[in-house]
Amino acid sequence: MTQIFEFAIIVIIISASGVMAPGPLFAANVSYGLREGTKSGVKMAIGHTIVEFPLIILLGIGVFSLEAFPEFRTIISIVGAITLFIFAYFQIKKTLQKNQDVSSIPKHSPLVTGIALSALNPFFIIWWLTIGFKLISDAMLIWAFSGILIVFFLHIWMDFVWLGGISFLVSKSSRIISNRNYKVIMVGLSLLLVYFGITFLLDISL
Repeated sequence: MTQIFEFAIIVIIISASGVMAPGPLFAANVSYGLREGTKSGVKMAIGHTIVEFPLIILLGIGVFSLEAFPEFRTIISIVGAITLFIFAYFQIKKTLQKNQDVSSIPKHSPLVTGIALSALNPFFIIWWLTIGFKLISDAMLIWAFSGILIVFFLHIWMDFVWLGGISFLVSKSSRIISNRNYKVIMVGLSLLLVYFGITFLLDISL
């Protein structure tokens, strides 16, 4: 129980930095939220899940295939750490920039937009191919194939809470977009990414 609790904390903190990151999905979610409220965020999260779930399954199969190579865990730890450092840098840089223009509402439904902005987002794909791949690998080392679902459920609920929550808040007050506390949280999460990147590298020597 302690092991899964500790792993859950790591997955949730690292995932939060990606889920809450400013980007196309966040901007579109704000636009829809201004018009449709909470339900638009939930629909967008469903669209995101449609892309994310099969991707996680495929990565899990990839982990199973690559575990036969002794260098696999060392390589994925190094790549994951480097990616965490890069994401932290760009996330802090983007968070501190002026807010994006979110006044224009996309033409497609929130569900379709959630699918498109996930499948066509290179940062989303890179995140899962590097950082996410490392988390899946660690989970499968402990819980075998069940680890894939453990990572998925520990991650996916945050998408629904965040996207649904933001769409609800902006439907009540558009000022939430420029909330100073959001920037503080994002910078804090980015610094935690650096910390976990260091722990990834330290795990290699253990």
